[in-house]
Amino acid sequence: MKETITDLITRRSCRKFTADPIAPDVLDSILKAGTFAPTGHGSQSPVMVLVTDPQTVELFSRINGEIMGTKHDPFYGAKTLVIVFADTAAHTGRQDAVLVMGNLLNAAHALGIGSCWINRAKEMFEQPQLQNYRAKWGLPASMEGMGICALGHAEPDGIRTTPAPRKPGYIIRD
Repeated sequence: MKETITDLITRRSCRKFTADPIAPDVLDSILKAGTFAPTGHGSQSPVMVLVTDPQTVELFSRINGEIMGTKHDPFYGAKTLVIVFADTAAHTGRQDAVLVMGNLLNAAHALGIGSCWINRAKEMFEQPQLQNYRAKWGLPASMEGMGICALGHAEPDGIRTTPAPRKPGYIIRD
């Protein structure tokens, strides 16, 4: 159990990835961990979409950057994306998807893979040029982009090793 707590405390977002691919068995383990995230009533309502096609990653990067108002790569060079969709028809759909994202990020760290939660998934898949992807993946209208988990091997300077100090009042004891 001590390793789990250490992994949770030492995980940091990666903001600079190498071009090296993730080993398939490692990627499968990260994805499997996502499927075991807690969900309301055990509904398993979220859906994860794995994207590794370089042209698709580039397109998504460009559109995400446009939404953000920047021309830089919002995926920090990651070649592997896991897009988590929340089922808004499920009572706890959004919360379920957030827990999937957490499992992906923490599993990646435990397996030595860099990760970063990228926002704007909802806005991305509201863009007309991406509507065909939702249909291609068979996602119903109730599925909303919740987050993008950028994955890859971290560059040596891609992860800050010293955490920011924890804010005062983070924990209130009654």
